[in-house]
Amino acid sequence: MKEAIFYVRNKEKWKQYEHCLKQSEKQSPDALADIYIDLVNDLSFVRTHYPHSHLVLYLNGLSSKLHQFINRKKTEKLSRFVHYWLYEVPETMYDARKELLVSFIIVIVSALIGVYASAMDENYKSLILGNQYVEMTLDNIAADDPMAVYKDNDSYRMFFGITFNNIWVSFRAFIMGMLTSIGTAYVLFKNGVMLGCFHYMFYENGLMWDSFLTIWIHGSLEIPTMILDGAAGIALGNGWLFPKTYRRMDSFRIGARRGLKIIVGTIPFTITAAFLESYLTRHTELPDLFRLLFILLAVGFAVFYFVIYPYRLHKKRTLQTETL
Repeated sequence: MKEAIFYVRNKEKWKQYEHCLKQSEKQSPDALADIYIDLVNDLSFVRTHYPHSHLVLYLNGLSSKLHQFINRKKTEKLSRFVHYWLYEVPETMYDARKELLVSFIIVIVSALIGVYASAMDENYKSLILGNQYVEMTLDNIAADDPMAVYKDNDSYRMFFGITFNNIWVSFRAFIMGMLTSIGTAYVLFKNGVMLGCFHYMFYENGLMWDSFLTIWIHGSLEIPTMILDGAAGIALGNGWLFPKTYRRMDSFRIGARRGLKIIVGTIPFTITAAFLESYLTRHTELPDLFRLLFILLAVGFAVFYFVIYPYRLHKKRTLQTETL
């Protein structure tokens, strides 16, 4: 590639990096680290192909300034904590929007498969959910208390047990990305089929509405969290599979950091879902309207924070950059 062509293809990107460096205090450390890796890759390319070019000095100076800033930036501040949740997690979610969409599609499609398979074969749900669980649920339905499984007297023990299990499931979905995105896709598919079978079991017993108002008290956060965990694992796997212009190890490191940030961002939702399942889901006597509004608000908040807000934040920053 001729130097002039290389310059034309990258000059706008470098100008944007200069702007980011000027406003480095407002940038997340991970975003600056990604910029630094990209600059170092460009610098390495220029040194190899155009060793006497002025671009060597330019890119070396830009990457050096960025490196110095990254090394001296302090992160142990309250403002850093606020910045993390207000900007870094949403920015990461915008970058991972394609992975999030793929994760969502896998869960929805697999849940529909679970519903269809359960409708076609009455033994299928026992195969997926386990004979013991299905029989217990059917016994509870016969006893006119279909949601008895959520009414364990020891809410405290139940809360910690569910929290530990949910966090482990989250990290397992993420770690399976080490086996490329296929590993995470398998975890999502398996859980999606279970979700479909679970809901169909109540539907065929005429309890779809009651089960929805009960289960989705905690499911309104638990299911979106599962989809987000899937996005984290896919981001990890895609970093290895599709390095683009990065070296494969650099791309893998970026994907791992992006996925881990998503996982950390979902931990409060995971803990909250466990709390709701342990202390609120059991109260089936609550008015239907209250439970429905609670579910809609919880789902709405998750969609806003992980989908709508990241898009608005990105759009706002793009407009600010264009006006400078």
